[in-house]
Amino acid sequence: MPEAVLTEAARDMLDWNGSGMGVMEMSHRGKEFTSILEKAERDLRDLLAVPGEFHILFMQGGGLGENAVVPMNLCGPLAEAKSGEVHTDFVITGGWSQKSAKEARKYSQVNVAASNEANQHRQLPDPATWQLTDNPRYVHICSNETVFGVEFQTLPDLKALGCEAPLVVDCSSHIASRPVEWDKVGVAFAGAQKNLGPAGLTLAFVRDDLLDQAMGICPSAFNYKNVAANQSMYNTPPTFGIYMAGLVFQWLKDQGGVAAMEASAIAKSTLLYGAIDASGLYENKVEANCRSRMNVPFFLKGDDGQPLLDAEHPRNAAFLAGAKARGLLNIKGHKSAGGMRASIYNAMPLEGVQALVAYLQEFERTQA
Repeated sequence: MPEAVLTEAARDMLDWNGSGMGVMEMSHRGKEFTSILEKAERDLRDLLAVPGEFHILFMQGGGLGENAVVPMNLCGPLAEAKSGEVHTDFVITGGWSQKSAKEARKYSQVNVAASNEANQHRQLPDPATWQLTDNPRYVHICSNETVFGVEFQTLPDLKALGCEAPLVVDCSSHIASRPVEWDKVGVAFAGAQKNLGPAGLTLAFVRDDLLDQAMGICPSAFNYKNVAANQSMYNTPPTFGIYMAGLVFQWLKDQGGVAAMEASAIAKSTLLYGAIDASGLYENKVEANCRSRMNVPFFLKGDDGQPLLDAEHPRNAAFLAGAKARGLLNIKGHKSAGGMRASIYNAMPLEGVQALVAYLQEFERTQA
């Protein structure tokens, strides 16, 4: 979270704008919170250049919850009549798309159109090689995989592939760090907790023609049509999360918007990848054309030149201890990938990456 946002939220904690109430004390249907929600939606639409035919839905459940909400909203009403004929296509590029496909199997027949599991998620499968089914209800991708650090630099154009199905994009971990190609998207969703706010708030962007495709089993509180018709207040909304996200939206606009965030992401990731590639001690395994700007995994090498996968190896342990001593936190890689991972989301300043690069170089000197 940006420090300026945390400072403003702390100042408003007991009394928001002279109302005598903090946001957590407000009625979610009162005029005070309604004004917060309306401004947040306006700012987000402006920030991401969201076209008018897309509804912005402020929801709960996180990215994993949305993995169930999406198929329940897009796999009907045909699902009730001919459930065996309901197909969804998934492109597996890492842990999150794997989880999405697993959840969708409860509601549809999942076809894995492409996967990079065979190469340990080091590159993205070329869309020209995808094996799409005939008339799937939708095609799902995770546009930035946090664990393995692969990112779609451009979204696939399904129509160019001869597919008329809507593209569903899980963009949780890089939303607002680059422009969205809305003309290629049917539904996009994102947990707010990486780039836009605190955990507990989920944002869904749903094209108008996809609002009435829900299965009968879809809970009414998570039915996109209901949520859209009630301006995200069919169910009690996550008020404090929306308020905090609204502050982040304003902060992003003040910084220069998505264009400025993209320039910052390019500068930060270029600096960090450059330091890793120039090193004899560190290694990033992802192909250069699909490296994530947000999540940079890397491995320390042993004396034999092989990557150290064991988190408890003395060299890894010493590296993490030194990083913590310098205030460089949460660098240990995901348990399914091992190694290290630096997440450099929008609120991380360039100075933070410079400090990490300086430590990488310092630590390498001690191992010589």
